[in-house]
Amino acid sequence: MLAFGLGLASGLVWGAADFVGGLMTRRLAPATVLVVGQGAGLATTATLVVLLGEPRPAARFLLIGALGGLAGAIGLASLYRGLAVGPMSIVAPAAALSGAIPVVAGLAQGERPAPVQLAGILLAAVGIVLAARATDGPSVAVGPDLAVARAPRPTAPSRPSVAALGYAAAAALGLGLVMTALDAAAAGGSALWASMMVRASSVPLFLVAWLLRPRGGERRPSPGELGVVALVGLADNLANVLFALAANTGLLAVVSVLGSLYPVTTVLLARAVLHERLSRSQSIGVAAALGGVALIAGG
Repeated sequence: MLAFGLGLASGLVWGAADFVGGLMTRRLAPATVLVVGQGAGLATTATLVVLLGEPRPAARFLLIGALGGLAGAIGLASLYRGLAVGPMSIVAPAAALSGAIPVVAGLAQGERPAPVQLAGILLAAVGIVLAARATDGPSVAVGPDLAVARAPRPTAPSRPSVAALGYAAAAALGLGLVMTALDAAAAGGSALWASMMVRASSVPLFLVAWLLRPRGGERRPSPGELGVVALVGLADNLANVLFALAANTGLLAVVSVLGSLYPVTTVLLARAVLHERLSRSQSIGVAAALGGVALIAGG
């Protein structure tokens, strides 16, 4: 049950961070949100590693974490681009399939969840994809590092292009590899080191994107806004650590589905805080995801 609780907590925290991060991208440049938030997460995790005297894992585990961070940065960039060139109602759910990557990795490593858990994994996966579907009004398309605030775009294509589907597939692969890398890197003995290495390789890329961003009409963030963005990064890093701990305590194939519940958390927060209406498919998706969680817990 410890792995179940940690995995579920990671999905809840990721989703909450995505929700607040998405709101902040409506006010600030996404590159600014990424640099400040993820930079704060990196600095805090590095400080904890020093203060707690965390032993440094073997070099191969550090490398796995760093490669996971690169994959995550590429996945996030692909998600942004896919949302820009394709219909969000298709690109966002396709990217939400990222949880399938660590599930496959866990099964390939010989993990064998109970039949009830396998049914829960399938039900939750379907629910997550449905919950990630875009609504007609202003909303948030989610990803495990940052939500992307959006508004209706009259000129958006109604059908996905090959390029949009390619970006969505790249996003799912990259973001799924982050979760897989967190599990593998934390196997070296430290979830904190695993999370820090993910950020250590991705933050420089985000910094480059921030330096190269178009600056026309950009508003300078207030101290309060920077504080909120920093908290988003801290929450995101906390979710990374929780997931790494969960994956090393239980089955990756099961825990990864619980961690992938972030879209459900985000749409529920949008419903509760912003009073956004869920579409029929989103409502069905939320119910299916929660039913899948119940089956996983029962198994």
